[in-house]
Amino acid sequence: MLWKFYKRLLKFTARFMLGYKLRCLLLRMAGYRIGRDVFLGEELIIKDELEDRGMVTIGDRVAIADRVTLVVSSHPNFSRLRQITGEVHEPIEIGDDAWIGTCSVILPGVRIGKGSVVGAGSIVTADVPENTIVVGNPARTLRVIIPVEELSKEKKPIREGVA
Repeated sequence: MLWKFYKRLLKFTARFMLGYKLRCLLLRMAGYRIGRDVFLGEELIIKDELEDRGMVTIGDRVAIADRVTLVVSSHPNFSRLRQITGEVHEPIEIGDDAWIGTCSVILPGVRIGKGSVVGAGSIVTADVPENTIVVGNPARTLRVIIPVEELSKEKKPIREGVA
């Protein structure tokens, strides 16, 4: 019971904390796995339950804009629909160098691949492959990003002896 209160207090405080580094620190203290050099925008909502600790993983150099929602578990209620379908508790993983646009929603069980971009206002219902831009509701692939490493392979010197 005390841990539940502590975790909720940390999550609530982190939502409105002025510095993104302090937001990262508070969420790490609450049990979330957050990589290095991560930017977390204001009013980040992580919808989970006490038993879902550690089900959110955010890689290194990730940028998450303001008002993004990460939904780890379905909303608990007592309707007949819940009795039929049950509750969903699935982890969310955001790979290194990904960017999540403002007001996006990431649903349970989704993995955002390394170097991917989620456009503002998107609802992500399925995994996003590496180096892919997705937009819309539900999020669909807009294009594939060519990694910088592959671009540099194609570069040729303008003249001999010049790199």
